[in-house]
Amino acid sequence: MQKFISILILTLLAGCVSQGTFDQKANEATQLSKNLADAHSRITDLEGQKQQLETETSELNAKLIALLKKNSDLQQTLLSERANRNRQQQTFSNREEQMQTQLEEMGQNNSQLLESIAKLQQENTALQGQVAAERKAREEKLASLQDTYDQLVGALEEEIKRGELTITNLKGKLSVNLPNKILFDSGKTVVRTEGKKVLRSLGDIMNKFPDKALLVEGHTDNVQISSRLKEKYPTNWELSTARANSVVHVLQDEVGLPGERLIAAGYSEYRPVANNETTEGKAFNRRIQIQLVPMPQTEGT
Repeated sequence: MQKFISILILTLLAGCVSQGTFDQKANEATQLSKNLADAHSRITDLEGQKQQLETETSELNAKLIALLKKNSDLQQTLLSERANRNRQQQTFSNREEQMQTQLEEMGQNNSQLLESIAKLQQENTALQGQVAAERKAREEKLASLQDTYDQLVGALEEEIKRGELTITNLKGKLSVNLPNKILFDSGKTVVRTEGKKVLRSLGDIMNKFPDKALLVEGHTDNVQISSRLKEKYPTNWELSTARANSVVHVLQDEVGLPGERLIAAGYSEYRPVANNETTEGKAFNRRIQIQLVPMPQTEGT
């Protein structure tokens, strides 16, 4: 542009122009040069602004990209949180259903437990009544045994004082113990006259208790049968049983006790009440023991 103006001025100078025209053209040229310089300056400014705008645009684009990425990340996070929330809601719903089911089952179990408790309480009440009845029956039985014992002791007081018998009441079992020396001669099974008297006294008392049976037990010491008796009584079993049978016969035939109330049993040497190593102990073990027991149940009763 500057070159064009210079050429134009030279051309004007070379031509035949008036001084006024020349001055006018020179002024115009000067103004054009100034305008041109202003244009160049404006262009430079605009280029600077353009560069700044491009830089700002680049920065804004970078920020936009970052914001877009952040927005994308936020959207992903939101989607993930929504998915988690949905899973949690589903889990909560499932758990709520399970808890509701468990509550229903617990309610049913509680109802069953309450029924069981009520049934147990009824059974317990019935059992308490049964226990009370059994306790009362036992107490009545013990009282009856004690009364029987007292009556026996009172009625046989003289015989007891003379050492002809002893009466015991242990653990609800009432027993009359008669030493063999009162009932039998040595090695014999026939009841002596003195022994029969004691059995009659005993039988008179027993007739007052018709609901009781008499278990007559024969007992010996551990001395083996002598050679002169072995043929008749091979062992103490036979001797103890024979003596029990003799007492039963006296009680039935001479005292008058019914046969159904009498039981005979021999125990040989195997139920001692004293030490068989001493003479006194052996004497205690040679005995007839009569126990009061419940009447045996017969068929049809």
